[in-house]
Amino acid sequence: MSRSELRPVIRLRSTAGTGYTYVTRKNRRTDADRMVLRKYDPVAGRHVDFREER
Repeated sequence: MSRSELRPVIRLRSTAGTGYTYVTRKNRRTDADRMVLRKYDPVAGRHVDFREER
């Protein structure tokens, strides 16, 4: 398995409906299911959940 398959680049989209996204990498071996992180959304002006989109 190559390095790019193990740690793919994913997009995290805001659940506040602003369309703001973060781009990050994740380890597919330790985080098999969809990632949810609580991060700052500058459009909404507050911290919200960001979900992985495929």
